[in-house]
Amino acid sequence: MSTTGPAPLKIGPHTVQPPVVLAPMAGITNAPFRTLCREFSGGKGLFVSEMITTRALVERNEKTMQLIHFDASETPRSIQLYGVDPATVGKAVRMIVDEDLADHIDLNFGCPVPKVTRKGGGSALPFKRPLLRAILREAVTAAGDLPVTIKMRKGIDDDHLTYLDAGRIAVEEGVTAVALHGRTAAQHYGGTADWEAIARLKEHVPEIPVLGNGDIWSAEDALRMVRETGCDGVVVGRGCLGRPWLFADLVAAFEGREDRARPTLGLVADAMIRHATLLGEWIGDEARGVIDFRKHVAWYLKGFAVGSQMRGRLAVTSSLAELRSGLDELDLDQPWPAGADGPRGRTSGNNRVVLPDGWLKDPYDCAGVGEDAELDTSGG
Repeated sequence: MSTTGPAPLKIGPHTVQPPVVLAPMAGITNAPFRTLCREFSGGKGLFVSEMITTRALVERNEKTMQLIHFDASETPRSIQLYGVDPATVGKAVRMIVDEDLADHIDLNFGCPVPKVTRKGGGSALPFKRPLLRAILREAVTAAGDLPVTIKMRKGIDDDHLTYLDAGRIAVEEGVTAVALHGRTAAQHYGGTADWEAIARLKEHVPEIPVLGNGDIWSAEDALRMVRETGCDGVVVGRGCLGRPWLFADLVAAFEGREDRARPTLGLVADAMIRHATLLGEWIGDEARGVIDFRKHVAWYLKGFAVGSQMRGRLAVTSSLAELRSGLDELDLDQPWPAGADGPRGRTSGNNRVVLPDGWLKDPYDCAGVGEDAELDTSGG
């Protein structure tokens, strides 16, 4: 295998080179953030929307219809769907095809949050093998020429691993590629991702591309994952929080270049303003855009010498001018801090997975899962 990574990734008719994918993250990977990451990557890679619930899409929920907006420069347009009812998933996919809403559909079988798993969705769903198969069959059939991929976890917990069975079902039902986060639902984001599971899945389903996800904090981590697991590409989530230029690093690494983005605080501040501006333009209100941006402040400033009082002040700004004014008071010549490339975002683990009553009694009993289990809102 080349030291600079695998061959170009094929997602149906789409070539993703380098084989780098932005993971769907609720409340994060909206159109503005995807734009920012894509700008740093030079337009290379695949950038997936945040989770869209199939029921909300079919019902044309107002928030959902905004979330499926793609910038004119986004190609391919990649949308992630969540659903637990095969019929509803099929309707949503047909809507996407008929109205030309996206070029690629990813199905979410990896979300570990209680509001999703208690309905039998996300990372809970692959335990019910017939239900998983039914959803994939409906989606692939409805998608026609549009490629369908899935993102999943190892399983519910160490006693209920599902990823090998799910991978085989995906192949049999015509899924184009599978992405595996090397953690169980019970782990949430704690502990260390199991890259060996990614290698096992690649061996188990050699017919289709396998993407690895989990603990990619740097471009070097991405290259190492490919070398150690044989996966066909990487999916990057928390590593790019407050660090959209990670995609510039990833492109450089996979192209065999050693240059890496190490922005000064001044350049980080410019990126923060750019991000907040894009959010305001997308929402249609500057103040609301800046308010939505607040959750990103701590991620952008990680490792820099910024006092707690100033951090708190920046996290409650309500206008671009206020945000810029606060940033201008900082020592913007500060170099990129040592250690800022490490873990960021949620790290909690060893959680009890909230499941429907009796969910684990029989992996083949899918009674009680249907349209009523569908969430009616998208995103976080």
